[in-house]
Amino acid sequence: MTTKAIAINKIKELTDVELITRAISGREDSFEELVSRYQRPIVSYVYRMLNDYDASLDVTQEVFIKVYKSLERYSSDYKFSTWLYRIAHNAAIDYIRRNSKKLQSLETENQDGTYELQLESTIPTPEQNRQTSEWRTEIESVVKCLPAVYRELIVLRHSKDMSYGEIAEITDLPLGTVKNRLFRAREMMREMFVERGISEI
Repeated sequence: MTTKAIAINKIKELTDVELITRAISGREDSFEELVSRYQRPIVSYVYRMLNDYDASLDVTQEVFIKVYKSLERYSSDYKFSTWLYRIAHNAAIDYIRRNSKKLQSLETENQDGTYELQLESTIPTPEQNRQTSEWRTEIESVVKCLPAVYRELIVLRHSKDMSYGEIAEITDLPLGTVKNRLFRAREMMREMFVERGISEI
């Protein structure tokens, strides 16, 4: 193994916090590793908010520029991924504000949001796999129909597997509001499924 390959492997073994410390000290390869780790998930997350792939690439680039400029303000008291998604959330919201006349209106629900919608399923047979694929496509289609503020919460909770607390940190919403909106988002999805003739959810 070459010296360069060994160095690359060592970088990949470092934690996010170690990479940030090295990046602040001027090690650009460390920041490049952070980008490598998180670029795809951030593009995916932003795309799910914007429904525009080209725009999601542009916004993601903005996100990592902001992250690079703000590294010294990062506090290791928080997970780097939570901090990063918070920046991505703000950048996506800014993009929506710049490119639409107004954000979708928000609704308030006084529910505790305890109902869980299962988005993932492991099914062994080819026929069941085909049905699962169709079901996931249907779910994706319904998620895209949600207002952006609800769609983002569903993506963070079910696609990114984040806790209610992490979502609250990223979106800067009270925990109760996160739960209420997730409950409302699931109810909206349920209504859309019923409209499509799907009731077993």
